[in-house]
Amino acid sequence: MKLSSPIYAIKRQAKLLARDNDIKLHEALNQLAAKEGFRDWSHLASSYSNATPAKEVLSQLNPGDMVLIAARPGHGKTLLGLELAALAETSSRKGYIFSLDYNEMDVWDRFAKLGIDQNANARSIVVDTSDDICAAYIVECLENALGDALVVVDYLQLLDQRRSNPPLQEQVQALKEFAIGQGAIVVLISQIDRAFELSSSDMPSIEDVRLPNPVDLSLFDKLCFLHGGEIQIEKAA
Repeated sequence: MKLSSPIYAIKRQAKLLARDNDIKLHEALNQLAAKEGFRDWSHLASSYSNATPAKEVLSQLNPGDMVLIAARPGHGKTLLGLELAALAETSSRKGYIFSLDYNEMDVWDRFAKLGIDQNANARSIVVDTSDDICAAYIVECLENALGDALVVVDYLQLLDQRRSNPPLQEQVQALKEFAIGQGAIVVLISQIDRAFELSSSDMPSIEDVRLPNPVDLSLFDKLCFLHGGEIQIEKAA
């Protein structure tokens, strides 16, 4: 049975329902579960116990998509990106991790936290931690690759840290053209401004994306924000 919304979105609806109607959260969850055709929330949750956030995100991605995953440190953006790369094989793609933030051992250590074994998955996931990573480097690595790719770049704000690299805007545009031309899915992990921590918002938005150098964020097809265990997926305007 397909849900009308992802589980994380239904949970948010339940919180609002409980607050607005002065009822217990479990009562609100049960009401929404009933609307989805389940006996109660436990029935719904057990039916979708294998629907991890990464699977929900992956189910909404299409060939040619550019995706932004953004969060403050410690809120799971890197692990979500890694899990998407690991799940690429389930959608007949090969996962690629290009990281300017971690070395290869760090990346595989984080994969291990997800229960992903390096020896068993080395052929289905490519990890590249070269200091030369930029849009041109990524495109060159993948232009002759076999099969469709799901590319995760960690992270957006480091792509132009070398003065010899093109401006960030040009690199994002190049990755967008590559995604469309090759039918690839390109995911860029992004920082969120520290000022968000001082705001009253419970979820970052596009206005909170840290941009030390200008980037047209409308180049992204999907925006995925994480905070406090919650996840919010939006289509770019």
